Amino acid sequence: MTEPAQSSPIAIEAKRSSPAATSLWDLAVAGAALALLAAPAWGRAAVSQAAAEEQPTLREVPGAAGIDFVHDAGATGQLLLPEITGSGLALLDVDGDDDLDVYLVQGGQLLDEGGAALLPAERRTASDRLYRNDSRGGELRFVDVTETAGPLSRGYGMGVASGDFDNDGRVDLYVTNLGPNRLLRNVGGRFEDVTEAAGVGDDGWGVSAAFVDLDRDGWLDLYVGNYGEWSASEPVRCYAKSSRLDYCGPLAYQPEPDVFYRNRGDGSFESRYQTELRSAPGAALGVVASDLDGDGFQEILVANDGTANHLWKLLRGGTGLEEIGLFAGVAVNRSGRPEASMGIDLADYDGDGHEDVFLTHLDGETNTMLRGDGGGSFSDTTPTSGIGPDGYRWTGFGTGSLDADGDGDLDLLVVNGAVRLDPSTGKGGVEGMGQPNRLYLARGDGTFEPTDAVDPVLSLREVSRGLALGDLDGDGDLDVVYSNNDGPVRLLRSSVDPELWWGVDLRIAGRPALGARLGFVHAVPGGERVVWRRAHSDGSYASAGDPRVAVSAAMLAGSVPRALLLRLPGAAERRLEGARLTAGAYVRIDFEGLGTNADVPVADAPPR
Repeated sequence: MTEPAQSSPIAIEAKRSSPAATSLWDLAVAGAALALLAAPAWGRAAVSQAAAEEQPTLREVPGAAGIDFVHDAGATGQLLLPEITGSGLALLDVDGDDDLDVYLVQGGQLLDEGGAALLPAERRTASDRLYRNDSRGGELRFVDVTETAGPLSRGYGMGVASGDFDNDGRVDLYVTNLGPNRLLRNVGGRFEDVTEAAGVGDDGWGVSAAFVDLDRDGWLDLYVGNYGEWSASEPVRCYAKSSRLDYCGPLAYQPEPDVFYRNRGDGSFESRYQTELRSAPGAALGVVASDLDGDGFQEILVANDGTANHLWKLLRGGTGLEEIGLFAGVAVNRSGRPEASMGIDLADYDGDGHEDVFLTHLDGETNTMLRGDGGGSFSDTTPTSGIGPDGYRWTGFGTGSLDADGDGDLDLLVVNGAVRLDPSTGKGGVEGMGQPNRLYLARGDGTFEPTDAVDPVLSLREVSRGLALGDLDGDGDLDVVYSNNDGPVRLLRSSVDPELWWGVDLRIAGRPALGARLGFVHAVPGGERVVWRRAHSDGSYASAGDPRVAVSAAMLAGSVPRALLLRLPGAAERRLEGARLTAGAYVRIDFEGLGTNADVPVADAPPR
């Protein structure tokens, strides 16, 4: 395993991701003093006027550009809840060629032909699939390389998390299953299964997971969200109000404790904090990590189905985890009730510098917007956010934020699919459970409105689950890939194509700097304004996205970035004055040694 470095030099390299890339960052001289770029002549008014004429530009790519994956739920009419829970996907650069490949999680069989339960080892489950990005000349193209990608997971799959757990510069995968989970180490364009050696083969019902350096020792730890105790040999039977059999809800199962694995730095993990996590188990579905209170340590927010959400914080001295969700205002809604939380997204939707929380829920509830008030506290602003009434009709799962119409504001995409049978069919599986997906356009003040000006594929009634966002074609805007339960994958390409954009691929000792916050500083009348973005691959539902960050001129009020602020876990904020980001390219910045205990000991965590 690669040891994290103890010094912190800054290496800067530009990756030419599109023909619009014009120049490289110049390396710092004598303390990283870099030349300023001159601001352009146009301003916010010109950008806003042009953006006001824009419509959402997400368009389906025919045939998903070669991704011919179809999810198999293995439904037999027995109404087994796991068969409608999966599955997710990951966007990651497997082969190190600076574009995003696609990993897709498969389901399979739970029962044999006679209806008897199959043990995990007995299930004739198809492998997960890996598609390599072979795009050329602006045309997206993917090739199935599963057969040469090594031993991919063959369990009854649910979700996947991405992160470089061994600090070798290659992104690894953790696949959650209906027991046991698998850890796949990237060994250079292919994977090897190191689950047993790493000690992370939890055999529960894992759904979402996240890699996070919680104790700031320079190694990514792993949080695994488990749903509940379930057995195909003793299935629980549930009934709808009409006294007909239906899929069960979360309260029909005993909650199963989540697991936190601490990375030892030698390729193995220890479930050091499992005792503390057992104190308040919930039906976990979505997981995301971020420094929500600004103390330099990340917290873990878990979206629980039908039970209070959890917010886990590292205790002072690193001795355990404490649950603070109710105190922070993220556990329940404004009425004091837990909801059926599924998908989760964190972003600064209102531009005040604080991350907000968006949660997707069951039909009959509203999707929830929690505004970040600073200091780790949140307020439920759902009634005034514009997302409540529309979300009441649908059951939301995967979600993410992106500028879908090119006006510079972060819009919200939610993929939907029911979890209860349509009374008109009464059949098992996904027949009659499809729902349209929804795009909510930002008004620029932290509120949203639904739009029907979308590609027709989003209006199809499918049972959508996982969603991941990433710049698949290297043009500075986010594309969309989402999975359908017992159905095909959908790929939507964004054609916002900003004329000016700047991207950053931030690294710590070679690995993606998960949890870091990047502030793009630009000039405004009378001073400066900062647009904050977080480098992350977690969130949404059971899926992993692109950890790179990009902003357009529209996001910067028609200006260009005059400086870049970097807030990395375990390190003081860095400002790169006048940093010359390369227009039309992702610049790779590598901080060697930041985020380690050598910089900021865990024991120095401030008391609350």
